[in-house]
Amino acid sequence: MESPADFFEFQSTLEISTNKLWGGHFAVPSWVLEAFASSEDKRVVCQVNDAPEFQCAMLPVGDHTYVVSVNKKLRDHLKLKPGSKVDVKLRKDESVYGLPMPEEMAEVLAQDAEGNSLFHALTPGKIRTLLYIAGNVKSAEKRIFRAIAIVNHLKANKGKIDYKQLNLDLKAEI
Repeated sequence: MESPADFFEFQSTLEISTNKLWGGHFAVPSWVLEAFASSEDKRVVCQVNDAPEFQCAMLPVGDHTYVVSVNKKLRDHLKLKPGSKVDVKLRKDESVYGLPMPEEMAEVLAQDAEGNSLFHALTPGKIRTLLYIAGNVKSAEKRIFRAIAIVNHLKANKGKIDYKQLNLDLKAEI
Protein backbone atom coordinates (compact mmCIF):
# COMPACT_ATOMS: atom_id res chain seq x y z
CA MET A 1 0.00 0.00 0.00
CA GLU A 2 1.29 3.41 -0.88
CA SER A 3 -0.06 5.41 2.06
CA PRO A 4 -2.48 4.89 4.97
CA ALA A 5 -5.14 6.95 3.19
CA ASP A 6 -5.19 4.67 0.12
CA PHE A 7 -8.55 3.03 -0.33
CA PHE A 8 -9.17 -0.22 -2.11
CA GLU A 9 -12.54 -0.08 -3.83
CA PHE A 10 -14.51 -3.12 -4.96
CA GLN A 11 -18.00 -4.52 -5.19
CA SER A 12 -19.10 -7.56 -3.25
CA THR A 13 -22.28 -9.36 -2.26
CA LEU A 14 -23.79 -9.50 1.22
CA GLU A 15 -24.04 -13.06 2.50
CA ILE A 16 -25.62 -14.36 5.67
CA SER A 17 -23.14 -16.15 7.88
CA THR A 18 -23.48 -19.73 8.99
CA ASN A 19 -21.63 -19.11 12.25
CA LYS A 20 -22.97 -17.63 15.49
CA LEU A 21 -20.49 -14.75 15.78
CA TRP A 22 -21.86 -12.40 13.15
CA GLY A 23 -24.97 -12.21 11.01
CA GLY A 24 -23.83 -10.92 7.63
CA HIS A 25 -20.60 -10.43 5.75
CA PHE A 26 -19.08 -9.81 2.37
CA ALA A 27 -16.02 -11.43 0.82
CA VAL A 28 -12.82 -9.45 0.31
CA PRO A 29 -11.24 -10.03 -3.14
CA SER A 30 -7.85 -11.75 -3.25
CA TRP A 31 -6.20 -8.72 -4.87
CA VAL A 32 -7.13 -6.63 -1.81
CA LEU A 33 -5.77 -9.32 0.51
CA GLU A 34 -2.50 -9.29 -1.41
CA ALA A 35 -2.15 -5.56 -0.68
CA PHE A 36 -2.37 -6.39 3.03
CA ALA A 37 -0.15 -9.49 2.78
CA SER A 38 2.87 -7.84 4.41
CA SER A 39 0.85 -7.13 7.55
CA GLU A 40 -0.14 -9.64 10.22
CA ASP A 41 -2.80 -7.21 11.38
CA LYS A 42 -5.93 -7.32 9.25
CA ARG A 43 -7.59 -4.32 10.94
CA VAL A 44 -9.21 -2.01 8.39
CA VAL A 45 -11.42 1.03 8.09
CA CYS A 46 -14.43 0.15 5.97
CA GLN A 47 -17.10 2.10 4.16
CA VAL A 48 -20.13 0.34 2.66
CA ASN A 49 -22.33 2.12 0.10
CA ASP A 50 -21.09 5.57 1.22
CA ALA A 51 -22.36 5.04 4.79
CA PRO A 52 -20.11 6.34 7.60
CA GLU A 53 -16.80 4.53 8.00
CA PHE A 54 -16.33 1.91 10.69
CA GLN A 55 -13.32 0.08 12.07
CA CYS A 56 -13.29 -3.69 11.74
CA ALA A 57 -11.15 -6.66 10.76
CA MET A 58 -10.86 -8.84 7.71
CA LEU A 59 -11.73 -12.23 9.18
CA PRO A 60 -10.40 -15.55 7.85
CA VAL A 61 -13.04 -18.12 6.95
CA GLY A 62 -10.79 -20.77 5.39
CA ASP A 63 -9.25 -21.46 1.98
CA HIS A 64 -7.36 -18.13 2.14
CA THR A 65 -10.73 -16.37 2.06
CA TYR A 66 -11.43 -13.33 4.21
CA VAL A 67 -14.68 -11.51 4.94
CA VAL A 68 -15.78 -8.31 6.65
CA SER A 69 -18.78 -8.68 8.91
CA VAL A 70 -21.69 -6.24 8.65
CA ASN A 71 -23.75 -5.85 11.80
CA LYS A 72 -27.54 -5.82 11.85
CA LYS A 73 -27.73 -2.10 12.58
CA LEU A 74 -25.76 -1.22 9.43
CA ARG A 75 -27.60 -3.84 7.33
CA ASP A 76 -30.94 -2.38 8.44
CA HIS A 77 -29.77 1.23 7.91
CA LEU A 78 -28.65 0.45 4.36
CA LYS A 79 -31.63 -1.88 3.75
CA LEU A 80 -29.28 -4.72 2.83
CA LYS A 81 -30.61 -8.22 2.33
CA PRO A 82 -28.75 -11.44 1.47
CA GLY A 83 -27.56 -11.11 -2.12
CA SER A 84 -27.45 -7.30 -2.05
CA LYS A 85 -24.54 -5.82 -3.98
CA VAL A 86 -22.38 -3.54 -1.85
CA ASP A 87 -19.81 -0.96 -2.90
CA VAL A 88 -16.91 -1.22 -0.50
CA LYS A 89 -13.91 0.93 0.33
CA LEU A 90 -11.23 -0.50 2.61
CA ARG A 91 -8.03 1.01 3.94
CA LYS A 92 -5.52 -0.05 6.55
CA ASP A 93 -6.52 0.96 10.08
CA GLU A 94 -3.58 2.97 11.37
CA SER A 95 -5.19 3.79 14.72
CA VAL A 96 -3.55 2.81 18.00
CA TYR A 97 -6.31 0.51 19.28
CA GLY A 98 -8.44 -0.42 16.26
CA LEU A 99 -11.41 1.40 17.80
CA PRO A 100 -11.81 4.98 18.99
CA MET A 101 -10.67 5.73 22.55
CA PRO A 102 -13.62 7.47 24.25
CA GLU A 103 -12.35 10.69 25.79
CA GLU A 104 -13.92 9.70 29.11
CA MET A 105 -11.91 6.46 29.14
CA ALA A 106 -8.73 8.33 28.21
CA GLU A 107 -9.28 10.71 31.11
CA VAL A 108 -9.92 7.91 33.64
CA LEU A 109 -6.76 6.11 32.45
CA ALA A 110 -4.77 9.36 32.64
CA GLN A 111 -5.81 9.79 36.28
CA ASP A 112 -5.21 6.19 37.38
CA ALA A 113 -1.68 4.88 36.79
CA GLU A 114 -2.44 1.37 38.03
CA GLY A 115 -5.59 1.11 35.92
CA ASN A 116 -3.73 2.48 32.90
CA SER A 117 -0.97 -0.10 33.32
CA LEU A 118 -3.43 -2.98 33.68
CA PHE A 119 -5.49 -1.78 30.71
CA HIS A 120 -2.48 -1.51 28.42
CA ALA A 121 -1.20 -4.95 29.50
CA LEU A 122 -4.31 -6.57 27.97
CA THR A 123 -4.31 -8.15 24.51
CA PRO A 124 -5.37 -5.88 21.63
CA GLY A 125 -8.66 -7.77 21.30
CA LYS A 126 -9.54 -7.35 24.97
CA ILE A 127 -8.64 -3.66 24.78
CA ARG A 128 -10.99 -3.24 21.81
CA THR A 129 -13.76 -5.07 23.68
CA LEU A 130 -13.41 -2.74 26.67
CA LEU A 131 -13.26 0.35 24.42
CA TYR A 132 -16.45 -0.81 22.72
CA ILE A 133 -18.15 -1.33 26.08
CA ALA A 134 -16.99 2.07 27.36
CA GLY A 135 -17.94 4.01 24.26
CA ASN A 136 -21.11 2.26 23.12
CA VAL A 137 -23.52 4.55 24.97
CA LYS A 138 -24.72 8.01 23.96
CA SER A 139 -24.56 9.77 27.31
CA ALA A 140 -21.23 11.20 28.50
CA GLU A 141 -22.32 10.44 32.07
CA LYS A 142 -22.75 6.75 31.22
CA ARG A 143 -19.40 6.67 29.38
CA ILE A 144 -17.72 8.07 32.51
CA PHE A 145 -19.46 5.49 34.71
CA ARG A 146 -18.45 2.66 32.38
CA ALA A 147 -14.83 3.83 32.16
CA ILE A 148 -14.57 3.96 35.96
CA ALA A 149 -16.30 0.57 36.31
CA ILE A 150 -13.92 -1.01 33.78
CA VAL A 151 -10.79 0.35 35.45
CA ASN A 152 -12.05 -0.63 38.92
CA HIS A 153 -12.84 -4.11 37.59
CA LEU A 154 -9.31 -4.51 36.20
CA LYS A 155 -7.80 -3.40 39.50
CA ALA A 156 -10.06 -5.66 41.59
CA ASN A 157 -9.18 -8.65 39.37
CA LYS A 158 -5.45 -7.94 39.02
CA GLY A 159 -5.74 -7.20 35.29
CA LYS A 160 -8.00 -10.12 34.45
CA ILE A 161 -11.49 -9.70 33.00
CA ASP A 162 -14.42 -11.64 34.40
CA TYR A 163 -17.03 -10.67 31.80
CA LYS A 164 -19.97 -11.92 33.88
CA GLN A 165 -18.87 -9.82 36.84
CA LEU A 166 -18.09 -6.82 34.62
CA ASN A 167 -21.56 -7.07 33.14
CA LEU A 168 -23.05 -7.05 36.66
CA ASP A 169 -20.87 -4.06 37.58
CA LEU A 170 -22.08 -2.20 34.49
CA LYS A 171 -25.73 -2.97 35.22
CA ALA A 172 -25.33 -1.15 38.55
CA GLU A 173 -25.06 2.17 36.66
CA ILE A 174 -27.56 4.77 37.71
